[in-house]
Amino acid sequence: MTERVMVSDAEPKSSDGAAASATTGSIARVEAKKRFRWSSFSYTTRVTLAFAFIAAMTALVAIGVVSFVWEQHFQTYTTDNMRTMATTTAERIASVYERTGDLWNPDTTKPALQTAELTSGVGVKVIDAEGGVPFDSSASVRSDAPGAQKSFEPTDPSQVAMAPIVVDNAAVGSVRIWVYGSDTLMRQPDQEFRNNSYQALLLATVVAIILASCIGFLFARNLVAPINRMTKTARAIKEGDLAARTNLHGEDEIARLGETFDAMAESVEKDRELERRLTTDVAHELRTPLMAIQATVEAMVDGVYEADEERLVTVNSEVQRLSRLVDALLKLSRLENRSQPMKEEVVDVGELIEGIVSTHEMFVADSGLTIDYQAQRGVRVVGDPDMIRQATANLISNAVRYTPEGGHIHVRVRRGDIMASISVEDTGIGLTREEAKMVFSRFWRADAGRTRESGGLGVGLAVVKEIVDRHGGWVQVEGEKGKGACFTIHIPLYDAERAKKQATAQARSAQRNAGRVGNRAGKKQKGRGAR
Repeated sequence: MTERVMVSDAEPKSSDGAAASATTGSIARVEAKKRFRWSSFSYTTRVTLAFAFIAAMTALVAIGVVSFVWEQHFQTYTTDNMRTMATTTAERIASVYERTGDLWNPDTTKPALQTAELTSGVGVKVIDAEGGVPFDSSASVRSDAPGAQKSFEPTDPSQVAMAPIVVDNAAVGSVRIWVYGSDTLMRQPDQEFRNNSYQALLLATVVAIILASCIGFLFARNLVAPINRMTKTARAIKEGDLAARTNLHGEDEIARLGETFDAMAESVEKDRELERRLTTDVAHELRTPLMAIQATVEAMVDGVYEADEERLVTVNSEVQRLSRLVDALLKLSRLENRSQPMKEEVVDVGELIEGIVSTHEMFVADSGLTIDYQAQRGVRVVGDPDMIRQATANLISNAVRYTPEGGHIHVRVRRGDIMASISVEDTGIGLTREEAKMVFSRFWRADAGRTRESGGLGVGLAVVKEIVDRHGGWVQVEGEKGKGACFTIHIPLYDAERAKKQATAQARSAQRNAGRVGNRAGKKQKGRGAR
């Protein structure tokens, strides 16, 4: 029993080991495949290999073209040379034959001997009209061997260049020339030249591949360097260094990408800074009224203060201030997120602002200020009247808050070429140029020395900017320190002709859609009837 138990224990172990080794082997094979994938190489390596491959392919194409030229055109060229040599030799023999009158005379065949001696590796043979052989250079090649008079002329006519010996328009014989050891009438120097050309092409191929690899490596390094810089910058931003920048500049696409990346990083940094500042400002704004409420309530609980009407009014005022702050932040958040739908109505700006000024006259008067209103008639825009009313009311409230007693507020509505303008001008504390750039920031106040009760919530102008942005306009800020400020809202004017064209286009589109729906319904009905 003990032996059986030991054997049964050993078998699973061996099977487990085999499975483990098989798994290890499969993992190793997968890793090897991954290691040799094209995508596993770096961009620099891939570009270098691509350049080398292109150079090699170009060289192979060049070698193929040259080989075709050698095998076709150069072979024809050498054949023509042999035929020209045969023709020239035949003409020289014919000129001598006219003087000697005998083809078997050694002087007559002397041009053939000269051709054989001057051109290495070439066989020359002269045949008369009866088939006799007055001269055969190949017979002298093997004169020391038995049967040396046997000619070595190739039997294939394509391997022999022939030319007739013509005297008085009659052929008295012929000259035949061939190349020893060549089937294409290509002499040894020509073959050496061809082989040397191939070797030069192979050497040029190797040099071209090396140069292309070096150029590809340098090109890839220069191309990847800014990308690596952007990667390093992105990693730094990821790790919390929001001030990291690529500092890439130029006119090429990667430089523009780097500039765009830096602009994005700067925007992210500003948004993060704005988020931190907003969190700090909200906490600070909420802490002041909460501490006042907590101190008052604790004093009343401890019996220091009596829970009379005055204390309860103080607590109530702080609670209302908190409620106004939360409502303002919620409204601003909805405007920024576009969660609050905007009406698109044709609004007479003059009539709308006139009503707002009328409702604020008592508030302005209680603050010891005066207000007047001027408006051009017929100034119309397309927008949400409630939002425009709120933006203007915020500007008037802001002017009242920062204008000392005895000051004046002037509200105007004007018509421009393409924009309608609503301006609120006061004679208050004014703004500097630096303050004008920050005036639409959340919780920012023009006078840091003012109390928070007199300084407002600090989000009213931010709400104004968001409302105007949603209407496709902008807010203009002008002012001088100690002399007052002027806020002007610019909103695009209502174009009746353009609106009419848009309405007509929308009506036609609706008609077309209705016609298509009707046609589809008719086709479906016909199909049902056919069934």
